Amino acid sequence: MIVMKFGGTSVANYEAITRMISIVRGKLDEKPVVVVSALSKVTDLLYKISDQAALRNKAEADRLLKQLRERHIGLAKELMPDNAELCAQACDKVNRICDKLDSFVAAVCAVGELSARSKAIIIANGEYLSSNIICCAMNAGGIRTGYMDARTMIITDADYLKGEPDMNAIAEKVPGIVSEAYRDNDAVITQGFVSATADGEPTVLGRGGSDYSASLIGMAVDATRIEIWTDVDGVRTADPRRVQNTRCLDKISFEEAAEMAHFGAKVLHPLTIEPAVKKNIPIYVLNSMNSSGEGTAILQSTFIEDGVKSVSCKENIHVINIFSTKMINTSGFLTKVFEIFSENKVSVDLISTSEANISVTVDSSQNIDAVVGKLSAFADVYVDSDKSQVSVIGKNIINLKGLLEQTFAPVRDCKIYMISQGASYVNISFVVDRTVLNDVVQQIHKYLFEK
Repeated sequence: MIVMKFGGTSVANYEAITRMISIVRGKLDEKPVVVVSALSKVTDLLYKISDQAALRNKAEADRLLKQLRERHIGLAKELMPDNAELCAQACDKVNRICDKLDSFVAAVCAVGELSARSKAIIIANGEYLSSNIICCAMNAGGIRTGYMDARTMIITDADYLKGEPDMNAIAEKVPGIVSEAYRDNDAVITQGFVSATADGEPTVLGRGGSDYSASLIGMAVDATRIEIWTDVDGVRTADPRRVQNTRCLDKISFEEAAEMAHFGAKVLHPLTIEPAVKKNIPIYVLNSMNSSGEGTAILQSTFIEDGVKSVSCKENIHVINIFSTKMINTSGFLTKVFEIFSENKVSVDLISTSEANISVTVDSSQNIDAVVGKLSAFADVYVDSDKSQVSVIGKNIINLKGLLEQTFAPVRDCKIYMISQGASYVNISFVVDRTVLNDVVQQIHKYLFEK
């Protein structure tokens, strides 16, 4: 059994879904479990709908809801022009989902308050719309396809917008549900991103969570591999939108992939790797627009050579500098500091410490006001904003002679605010001004990969 996840651009329209169905058709002998995202840009549209509902702007919410319905009805008709029964079935499901969503959004507009639970309900509809249409289209194309609701399989805690999966519950539920859905079918399909608590309360896994869904399902069914189908040929040496002359990597380790995802690479959701590692399931990143390409294999470290694999970056971060003489020769100070970050649900990327100073980086999307306020009660706190993080990632890079010289030579004239060496020896990261980020990444990539 294999798990095949198709992202938004891989199910964006008639052409993309037709390619996707062809790809699945070629894997039927491996019993594919298909995981689909919402159509491209649909989740963004649903976020806008939820925002308008919170503002009580019903007219604008209704306009966007109409746009949502028309796009999906039009797609269903385009995909199944010769199968009136299945086309009607798909359109009926779209209308029922949209009718229910219309009523829910109207209720939110009336109240004028958007809870996290309500937002999770609204933004999950994209996956239900796409999966119902694609399931009907696969059946219309002669692939007998069973439908599964991800909320019966992906069980999380009650963090509605970023649910933490219950691995044991998922491992217990998924195999039976998949097995039942496979009865008399050639393939099965479900949604990425969406999930639920053990009591059935709706949750989602956070933006980009469809990769994570696929990995969780792959872990639960002991998949032979997990395929992440996207719109690029695999994992590259840098973001091609920033850097010229990048190249595709044929294979990387689980550890390298996790670091790349965490430190800015957009190809994989950062949490995708963990479930696959538990069962040593290889992950392949593939291009649905070039299905004959080999893509990138993500494997155990023993199959991967030492060396630099990529230059990743996070464009917009804060550097928080915490200074206090109370740190000197005092136990428990670090614990106190990081408990404040934890209590306020602010995640830290890089950490650097000295005798009386702690420097950390956090993504600028996080609200740090409460953290800064609490830290300021016992330390001097300075926040540097509009900064960027650059990470050089690879296996055993600490053993590579001259790597630091190669990394920093191209940026010798730049101001560097912080340097951090990962304990796993998989990354070296540093912080620069946001204004020079693109030039820095381009120059380092050129120095490391284009000689």
